[in-house]
Amino acid sequence: MTIPSANSQDPLKDLYTDWSEILAATPNLTTRLFRSIFDEWHQPTKEPEDVTYAEGTVGGVLGIWCHPAGAEAAKVLLYTHGGGFAVGSAQSHRKLAAHVAKAVGATAFVLDYRRAPEHPHPAGLEDTVSAFLALVEQGIRPGDITTIGDSAGGNLAVAAALALKERNHPLPGSVVAFSPWLDMENAGETLASNDATDALISVPLLEGMIAGVLGDQTSPTAPLANPLYGDFSGFPRLYINAGGDEALLDNATRLARIADEAGVDVTLSVVAGQQHVFPFNAGRTAAADDEIARLAKWYRA
Repeated sequence: MTIPSANSQDPLKDLYTDWSEILAATPNLTTRLFRSIFDEWHQPTKEPEDVTYAEGTVGGVLGIWCHPAGAEAAKVLLYTHGGGFAVGSAQSHRKLAAHVAKAVGATAFVLDYRRAPEHPHPAGLEDTVSAFLALVEQGIRPGDITTIGDSAGGNLAVAAALALKERNHPLPGSVVAFSPWLDMENAGETLASNDATDALISVPLLEGMIAGVLGDQTSPTAPLANPLYGDFSGFPRLYINAGGDEALLDNATRLARIADEAGVDVTLSVVAGQQHVFPFNAGRTAAADDEIARLAKWYRA
């Protein structure tokens, strides 16, 4: 294992390169070891100052609260971690969520939602919806909740708002998707065009994760599994970002186009030369810090 250097120009890319080498050399990793590797995701992220953490349960779902000093307790980021619906955790993402929470002046709850393949779709989605509704029941205004996530968690952040709308529940005030992974058909053009520049994502890796989360019961075009098929009329404000070098870039651009065509107030930020979920470099690179600052300005607008 190579721990990314704080002096690296791109600590996240270094970590992804190391993971890719491990995965290539160890094709039969158990789910437990696969998850252990991806729990290193926090390593490129500098620990934010003036933030405390507390384990908690919201809507029956375990997770970690991030409490920046001076943050508004009545404004909540409901954060769903990435990891192909199968890996990643509240622990691997707490620092990233805390950086964002600190920047926007809110608290954050990072969900440890049920993961595939033990719990295929819609388990993670239902956990996200349950947590949202529980926050509302606890007195948090729906408009003061933001569903936010990265990669597969970005999918859940978007799909949760779609599910709430479909079920006639109140909607979050905004939705944020970092490098969202939405395309369960694996049909995106940048899977090929950015294959050489993406240090982690590959078609075979995605195929395995799709099989785990969808199983034999869910269509890859089901709108709550693949939000690119969703109905975005009446959808909340939406912020999407992606790295210019990542293979899932067109998931972000397609989502932005679909949302815009539906009349959504959507902002798309694509940063050249960056990897999948590049805000993980928070506190380490200007690209990550500048992106979080742009998001904070958008959030407060």
